[in-house]
Amino acid sequence: MEPEDAPWWTSAVAYQVYPRSFQDSDGDGIGDLGGVLQRLDHLADLGVDVLWLSPVYPSPQADNGYDISDYQGIDPLFGTLQQLDELVAALHGRGMKLLMDLVVNHTSDEHPWFAESRSSPSSPKRDWYWWRPPRAGFAGGDPGAEPTNWQSFFSGPTWEFDETSGEYYLHLFDRRQPDLNWENPGVRQAVYAMMRWWLDRGVDGFRMDVINMISKDVSPDGHLHDGPPIPGTSLGDGSASYLGGPRIHEFLQEMHREVFAGREGALLTVGEMPGVTVEQAVLFTDPARGEVDMVFQFEHVGLDHEGSKWRPVPLRMRDLKASFGRWQAGLADVGWNSLYWDNHDQPRAVSRFGDDSPRYRRDSATCLATLLHLHRGTPYVYQGQELGMANYPFAGVDDFRDVESVNHFGTAMVAGEDPAAVLAAMRRMSRDNARTPVQWDASQHAGFTAGTPWLPVNPDHVEWNAEAQRGDPSSVLAHYRRLIALRHENPVVALGDFAMLLPEHDDVYAFTRTLGGEVLLVVCNVSATPYPLAELLPEAANGRLLLGNLADEDPDLLRPWEARVLSVS
Repeated sequence: MEPEDAPWWTSAVAYQVYPRSFQDSDGDGIGDLGGVLQRLDHLADLGVDVLWLSPVYPSPQADNGYDISDYQGIDPLFGTLQQLDELVAALHGRGMKLLMDLVVNHTSDEHPWFAESRSSPSSPKRDWYWWRPPRAGFAGGDPGAEPTNWQSFFSGPTWEFDETSGEYYLHLFDRRQPDLNWENPGVRQAVYAMMRWWLDRGVDGFRMDVINMISKDVSPDGHLHDGPPIPGTSLGDGSASYLGGPRIHEFLQEMHREVFAGREGALLTVGEMPGVTVEQAVLFTDPARGEVDMVFQFEHVGLDHEGSKWRPVPLRMRDLKASFGRWQAGLADVGWNSLYWDNHDQPRAVSRFGDDSPRYRRDSATCLATLLHLHRGTPYVYQGQELGMANYPFAGVDDFRDVESVNHFGTAMVAGEDPAAVLAAMRRMSRDNARTPVQWDASQHAGFTAGTPWLPVNPDHVEWNAEAQRGDPSSVLAHYRRLIALRHENPVVALGDFAMLLPEHDDVYAFTRTLGGEVLLVVCNVSATPYPLAELLPEAANGRLLLGNLADEDPDLLRPWEARVLSVS
C-alpha cells in the first residue's frame, strides 16, 4: 500500500469513550454527553483522530447500554439528541470523527420490536427474533427443555421461556437481550435504515458489536443445532452455530451496499468479532469484498487464561509474539488490523500485562503503549489508558456491578467453587476494572462527578490523574502524545512492512517496520530484568533514537520495561 493510496484510517488513532464512566456533567454520578463535550480538549491535546462512543441509546441498562430499546434516540441518563448533534459538530470542528457503537445482534427486551414480537405467535414481527418450541418430549420451562443446549456468555442457557406463548426466545447474552433474526429481510432493512439515519446526522461510522454472530446456522426446517457438551455443566458450546455463520459475508456485503456504498465522506466500519481467525479476517477486511474496514479480534486477550477468562494464567511473551506476528503477516497484503490492549470489556493492561507496582507502573504502561502502537494497524486507546489507570482493589463480591461478573460468582457458588479463588480471578479479570471513573484530578471523586459516582473511583487517583500528568513531559500522558504524533508524521509507522525479531526470547519484544528505504527498529523489554541490547540486537548500536520511554538511555543496556524506537535506515 503506497502512502498516497492509503485510506485515512491507516494513520489514525481512535479513542474509546465509555460514557457512563468518562465525565458527569449534571451531578447524578453517571457520565454523560455533556461530560464528553466538557473534555474534548483532552482528546484534542492527545491528538486522536476518532472518538468511538459506547452506546448512549435508550436502554434499561441490563448490560450497561448494550441492551438497546430505541436505536434512534439518546437515553436521558446520557443527555439528548441535540447534545449528540453538538458532539458531532464539536468533533468535526476539531478535525475528529465520531464512531457510534452499533449493537444489532440483539436488542433490549423492552424494544418495541420485541414487545410486538412477544405479543402473539401470529405477530408480524414474531419472526424478527428467534422463537422456538420446547425440545421434543419436554414440557416448556422444565430443565433440559430448551431448544438447544447452548450456554450463554453471561452464564446459564441461551433460551428464556415465555409462559404466555409456551415458546422460548434466544439470547446469546443476558436474558434481557433477545437475538434478532437476521434471516428475516425485514430485520435487515430496518437496521440499514437506522444506520443511514445516523450517517445522515453526521456520524462517521460504526463499531459493530459482536457482528460475526448475526448469522446463525439454521436448517431449512428452522432447526438449530446442539453444541458439544461443556465439561462440568449440563450445557453445550453453541459457537459453531453462530460465530461466522453461513450468511455472515452475505449480510455484511448487503449492509455495505445498502448503507455505505456511494456515500461522500471519510467513513469507518469496525467489526467486533470474537473467535475470528486471521483467514476469516482477510475476507472481512478485503476492500474489494466491501464488508468492513477492520476487525477487533480477541486472540491476544485469550492468551492469559485457560478455557475461561476466570481461570487466569501468566502470559508467555513468546505466545504473544506468535499471535501478533501471525496477524501482522496474515493482513500484510490484504486487509487491516485493529490494535488494542484495553477496552470496556477487558481489565486494565498495566495491571494485566504490565507491572502496576509503584516502581514500574509508569514504565510498563509506556512500554506496552510503544509496543502496540508501532505495529501495523489502527491503534485504539481506551479512556484512562493514556494516564496509566490500573485495576481497582475490589474488597468483596458486593463491590462488583458488572452482570457478567455477578452472574459468574453466583454460578460458581452453586457449583461449589472456592469463594476466595473465584474472587481472586474476578479481581484480575472483571470488566468492572475498565469501568471505574476516569481520573481527572486528585479531588474526592477524581473530578468525575460532583455527586456520588455509580462505581467508586480508584483510590490511587490522588497520584494517578490527568491534572498531575498534563504538564509533566515524563508522564504516561506525554508519552501517548508523542506516540500518536509519531504515527501521524511517519508513514513507515502506519504502512511499513512488519518483521518479528527474537521470536523465542521470553522478555524482549523486537521488530522492524520498513517502508521504501526507511527502517525502524522497535525494542521493548517487557520485564523487570535488564538485558544487554548490543548482544541481542547489534544493529541497534548505530540506530538514531526517535522515541524512548526512559531518559538517559544506555546504548548497551535495555533496562526493565524500557522501549525504544530507533531509525536504522
